[in-house]
Amino acid sequence: MPHISLQTAATLTEWSLSTLRRRVADGTLRYAANEDRNKAMICFDSIRNHLCMALEADDIALIQRADTGDAGAQNDLAMLFLAYDKPHGAVYWLELAAKQNFADAMQLLGNCYLKGNGVAKDDNLAMMWIAKAASLGHPIALAQMKSIRLLPDEDCA
Repeated sequence: MPHISLQTAATLTEWSLSTLRRRVADGTLRYAANEDRNKAMICFDSIRNHLCMALEADDIALIQRADTGDAGAQNDLAMLFLAYDKPHGAVYWLELAAKQNFADAMQLLGNCYLKGNGVAKDDNLAMMWIAKAASLGHPIALAQMKSIRLLPDEDCA
């Protein structure tokens, strides 16, 4: 039976951490012993009926990899959240992957800030993340940066 962190459960259920802790305390959610990781863990099956999106069997393995810090899995999980129109959950996973210098996540996170998708619209943070992705050679981010340089400067026109 898979175990996941409370934070992962929060993104999958859209419940707050305090709600999750309360449900662990009252026995609604099963707590999992965790000797090898320094996180509070719960049994995935205890939240299965409360997920904010439909999951396939392969998605469970993806969630576990993302939960252990795999940047590629975090990015893929974020894309799953975006496919289900759950941008707040997506941003959480994109931020984790982007902080590990995963260029795809940086570019997607930049777009989230550019559009205000799951976060407050912020052109400065959008540019920062897209520029970081471009500096790592991400082709879409490079094209975005090139198009920005080609735009006429309104103050100089």
